[in-house]
Amino acid sequence: MEFSLLDRIIEIQEGAQIQAELTLTGSESYLQDHFPRFPVMPGVLMLQSMLQASIWLVRKSENFSHSVVHLKQARNVKYADFMAPGQKLTVMAEILKEDEQTTTLKTKGELDGKNAVSARLTLERFNLADRFPQHGESDAIVRRRAREQFESLLDSPPPPPVNLEE
Repeated sequence: MEFSLLDRIIEIQEGAQIQAELTLTGSESYLQDHFPRFPVMPGVLMLQSMLQASIWLVRKSENFSHSVVHLKQARNVKYADFMAPGQKLTVMAEILKEDEQTTTLKTKGELDGKNAVSARLTLERFNLADRFPQHGESDAIVRRRAREQFESLLDSPPPPPVNLEE
């Protein structure tokens, strides 16, 4: 993934579920526009955090066998709270069903143990060589980079506490 909206993966049970977290530091560039006097994480980025956790669960569960894992459908997306600087979003995703090409997950994000966002996500997975033979050599590179990113999220220490008074 080009940008990560997860600080670390806390727990993963292959083929079942994942828990990850993201702390909003207050220094994120998008907070300047969203909104200057009431900075909150855009809801679509909270959804992206749940999507990224879901993708890591799928990738790890199938031993990174597909180079492309992407969102096919987001359903029943519900926002219940704002995420402000200094808060930690705990993201959880659970596999509900899967077939040869898709995985459906129940996801949620919590702030201080309370639901802030939830959705049912369907992910599609494939290798470039299967659909675009001319790009098949890229599969191995993408899978290797994904493994490296995944390992860095597993090894990440918790972020330091945010000081909002600076």
